Amino acid sequence: MIAAGARLVYLMGASGSGKDTLLRLARASLPDSDCIKVARRIITRPGSADEPNLEVTAAQFEQMRQAGGFAMHWSSHGLLYGIGIEIDDDLSRRQVVIVNGSRRYLPQALARYPGMSVVQIHVDRDLLAQRLAARGRETPEQIGRRLAQAVPDGDPDVPPPGALHKLDNNAAPEAAAQGLLDIARGLLAR
Repeated sequence: MIAAGARLVYLMGASGSGKDTLLRLARASLPDSDCIKVARRIITRPGSADEPNLEVTAAQFEQMRQAGGFAMHWSSHGLLYGIGIEIDDDLSRRQVVIVNGSRRYLPQALARYPGMSVVQIHVDRDLLAQRLAARGRETPEQIGRRLAQAVPDGDPDVPPPGALHKLDNNAAPEAAAQGLLDIARGLLAR
């Protein structure tokens, strides 16, 4: 069950759906002794208040990839993203691990961890547009492209033993963060 990712939570949602905010809130509410861990991403961009990712250059990222340093890695919107291989150690210690994933990378993640729980965040399109504009990282054209990709065609295919959970993040993010933690805590018995 450990190798299958039975205690892995793969969080995904459109840019601006609040993944980083939910993970920040979840991380802040977890005691150090908790058996739930939020994995730190490795990205070729600086971290932020919401996501304290490890910033690396593209060359450093490639070195890490070639050395087998990633459990998962992908590119999106001109950036490289990775989840360190140390999550396998965390899973082997029977911790629940939450990762900030990518919808496009989901098939590869499921191939490696077929028993993982996939959490898809939903945010209404108008609210998503407001959030993308407010963060100030993209031009209006880039925001338009992100919005065009924001609504997936139906639910992703998550075959058993994996599971799909839907999480609404249109209201207070604290409620959605609690919902995410409830899903993670539900995996502690596995």
